[in-house]
Amino acid sequence: GTKGISLFVVPKLNADTLASNNVNCGSIEQKMGIHGNATCVLNFDGATGYLIGPPNEGLRCMFTFMNFARLGTALQGMAAAEQSYQGALAYARERTAMRALSGPKNPQQSADPIIFHPDVRRMLLTQRAIAEGGRALIYFCAMQGDILNSGNPTEEEKKEAEALMSVLTPIAKAFLTETGFEAANLGMQVFGGHGYIAEWGMEQIVRDTRISMLYEGTTGIQALDLLGRKILGDRGTMLRFWTRVMHRFCRDNKNRKMDEFIRPLRRYYREWASFTNKIGIKAILNPEEVGAASVDYLMYAGYVTLAYFWAAIADASYRALEEGTEEKAYYEGKIKTARFYYKRLLPKANSHRELMLSGAKTLMDLKIEEF
Repeated sequence: GTKGISLFVVPKLNADTLASNNVNCGSIEQKMGIHGNATCVLNFDGATGYLIGPPNEGLRCMFTFMNFARLGTALQGMAAAEQSYQGALAYARERTAMRALSGPKNPQQSADPIIFHPDVRRMLLTQRAIAEGGRALIYFCAMQGDILNSGNPTEEEKKEAEALMSVLTPIAKAFLTETGFEAANLGMQVFGGHGYIAEWGMEQIVRDTRISMLYEGTTGIQALDLLGRKILGDRGTMLRFWTRVMHRFCRDNKNRKMDEFIRPLRRYYREWASFTNKIGIKAILNPEEVGAASVDYLMYAGYVTLAYFWAAIADASYRALEEGTEEKAYYEGKIKTARFYYKRLLPKANSHRELMLSGAKTLMDLKIEEF
């Protein structure tokens, strides 16, 4: 376990004599991706380390900066979605294949650009929804960090920002890296066989982003942190801070055009609190229920969280259009992407809800020798 771990810094050179501190590279690791970032095995035989913080409390010291490190990894997942989207979009506009099902869109050529095909649009819009919704989530988390680390927040503002950072950090890290990897794969899929060839660059995005679901805590670890420590560990207090943000948004929004977003968002955040209680009750009787539900719980949380941000984006877009913006197409595109998210991606939360509530029995019934 993690009890008793202490944190040390081990410099390359001895701090007193500037002589070698016996820190040696054992071997260079051969990795699937991120080849621009050399990783090696370090040997510390005979090296001198310096204790950071109190003995046996190294993990607590690590967590003083772990939240921001995890947000950096969340940014990596979002960036993979964005980069893959940009490559796939440019390709889909130029690549021609077959005719559109509704009739020729480009009669001067023998085939239409693939961007006119519904399935290609499904992939492109999924990438866009993940990248732009994820960016809004990361900005919101960064804003909470600014509240905590700059200015003079009131005690109430500080308490809310800390709770929001705590509950949203594992969601951002795990959900955006999982969906960012999905988006990177979709970008490769848009290219077809060309996407599998290195010269187009799409397969490298897939390889490079795969690590984001592993380091700074795997998706499974983030899920246990969210459900076990952040939600059930404090009896849902942190979660209520977040659902309160969504509640205020829905309550205060008077734009009737927003009903298609407000109504489902309200339904999802209300049921989120309800089934969290159910899992908590089941976990009292069987602690394995937390581990069995955790990843699906986190994915549900991610889809609902991005639904809030897409509703906020749509609301801001409606306001800009009402004010007579000159970027009409830009804001209309945001509203239509929000509509796509609510109709095509948010329903995935329903399957995660069913899975998390199905219980631990089907996972734990199998004996070791039966595998």
